[in-house]
Amino acid sequence: MFHRESGIFKTTYASDMALYPLPIARWTVIVASVLFVVVAPLVLHEYYLSIINLILIAIVGALGLNILVGYTGQISIGHAAFMSVGAYTAANLAVKLGLPFWLTLPAGGAMAALIGVLVGIPSLRIKGLYLAIATLAGQLIIEWTINHVPAISGGAQASIEVPRPALFGYQMKTQGQLYFFLLFFAAVAIVATLNLVRSRIGRIFVAIRDQDIAAEIIGIDIFRWKLIAFAISSFYAGVCGVLYTYYLGIANYEQFQIGVSIDYLAMIIIGGLGSVLGTIFGAVFVTLLPIVIRTFMETFGGYFFSDGDLPNVISSLRMIIFGGLIIVFLVVEPEGLNRLWRNIRNYFRTWPFSY
Repeated sequence: MFHRESGIFKTTYASDMALYPLPIARWTVIVASVLFVVVAPLVLHEYYLSIINLILIAIVGALGLNILVGYTGQISIGHAAFMSVGAYTAANLAVKLGLPFWLTLPAGGAMAALIGVLVGIPSLRIKGLYLAIATLAGQLIIEWTINHVPAISGGAQASIEVPRPALFGYQMKTQGQLYFFLLFFAAVAIVATLNLVRSRIGRIFVAIRDQDIAAEIIGIDIFRWKLIAFAISSFYAGVCGVLYTYYLGIANYEQFQIGVSIDYLAMIIIGGLGSVLGTIFGAVFVTLLPIVIRTFMETFGGYFFSDGDLPNVISSLRMIIFGGLIIVFLVVEPEGLNRLWRNIRNYFRTWPFSY
């Protein structure tokens, strides 16, 4: 029997609003924490840790985009541009001023939030497709600015080499060391988002998403809260860009082009709009999918394509599968992988009964 709710009574408001109110949920978090903090670094090879590191970075950026799109209903396809703002802000501060990561990281997020507010100003009068085009324009403008302003991009090839983060004078170089660095910020982002969406601010965002006119009638300042949503989302994106820059050791505009924005949209659509757990599912799925495709094609693709054609085939196949999955989930299961997980969970909660 999986009736874990039986006998669990919430007698106070604090217990009703607890992040993990059920014992099974708390134990699940504890076990997962032990696995990720203790077991994974000792058991997994550096290659697999590098994949997890990419997933942890993607989780931070996808959470920010889901706050804007999934919880507030504001469409954005310029998320990668805000990541680039954070990345280049941190890179310049780290290289030119020699500032440590605990200063460059919030500075990168703050600068991205400022740019996000400027891009979000048109959101008062436009929505839907028009807002998407406005954010696309922001993506292209930011890309052009980075490429053509040497003071920002560092000149040739718009690349800035950034030293790996250091803590107490000890520089993090291996995948295992970077794993703990990224895991900390991913965990902070997850907990912060869970608390945000169940707070008054989160309820305001949902009200704007569900019916903005009704929200305005009951006294919600639509313009102010839309800009706050853009600022929070862009802050997450800026932090994600900083983490990505520190992880790779370089800031380059090619890491933050329009294709990356599409990837992050795919994460939250496939994972589930308006869901923190779905965002994690989507980040894992979209990060692993290209790796699985590449491994499969390198193993079996030689039977169907020449070696020279394989890179182009892999790239095209990745985009085809992403596009197909987005269409499938929008039509068949709009709530994404999170809904599938909830169906499985609810089945075991009522098993062996049918209701």
